[in-house]
Amino acid sequence: MMDVKFDDSEMVNYSPLMRSFTFNAYLVAGFTPISRGSQLDFYINRPQGMKGYILNLTLKGCGRIKAGEHYIHSQQNEILLFPPGVPHFYGRAEHSDNWDHLWIYFLPRPYWLDWLRWDINHHGISRMVLPDAAASAAMKSLFSEVIHHHSHAETLSEAMAMNALERVILSCFKAQPVSNRNAADPRINTLCQYLNDHISEDLKIDDLAKQIFLSPSRVAHLFKSEMNQTIFAWREQQRVTRARSLLQTTHLSVSHIAQAVGYDDSLYFSRIFRQHCGISPREYRKKFETMNSL
Repeated sequence: MMDVKFDDSEMVNYSPLMRSFTFNAYLVAGFTPISRGSQLDFYINRPQGMKGYILNLTLKGCGRIKAGEHYIHSQQNEILLFPPGVPHFYGRAEHSDNWDHLWIYFLPRPYWLDWLRWDINHHGISRMVLPDAAASAAMKSLFSEVIHHHSHAETLSEAMAMNALERVILSCFKAQPVSNRNAADPRINTLCQYLNDHISEDLKIDDLAKQIFLSPSRVAHLFKSEMNQTIFAWREQQRVTRARSLLQTTHLSVSHIAQAVGYDDSLYFSRIFRQHCGISPREYRKKFETMNSL
């Protein structure tokens, strides 16, 4: 694990004071230092929430967050999780001079969804307290690693940020003793792994059912129940994720990448890619290369 630590002066470089953030991405991360009367001392109000999840780790002071008709507070070493569509109304608590927090906005990989169920929940907002100083330091380091990789346009930086984020999510989930007992059916985990290992193959539901010794109809029902989407919708997302990685890290043509992730028709692949990413594969590669050259 990369041990990334920022002092206060360095962390400001990753805050809204120094840069603007757009949320039309799979992952955005930063640091927000709020002090009484400062430029950032106002309430965030998003009545419809956001498309993705937000993780928020309080480093200093206290935040005030509306949960339903009531308010909760987030103090040092507490983590909040806002799922998609949950309203946001939060800012510095009036009794506190500060609210400094690290945050990560992300669209989850499908197999993360079960790990995003926490024991304590207030009107959709999940909450946990880190147990000791060592756990707090480790979590701050993981958040910092995500922020570091997200902010650098280097080869594999996005993949490294997502890898660090997965470790944040797993660390949080391990601390949920009740939710931990309701983890995804191991047969579905096996199926997800099999699909990823055979990403380019045109597998049918009958082929998949044989892997976990269930009927095709039972497999389809169980997968939808556990993952909240169909098998083939999930596989499509994994194919797009694999394609994005290949566009970033290789010089393969779009048609070769399409074949590598299971699409014989490169035009159809481009259409699917645009649906997920908002731009074509060629535009995605060009954008990444431009960022890398800065």
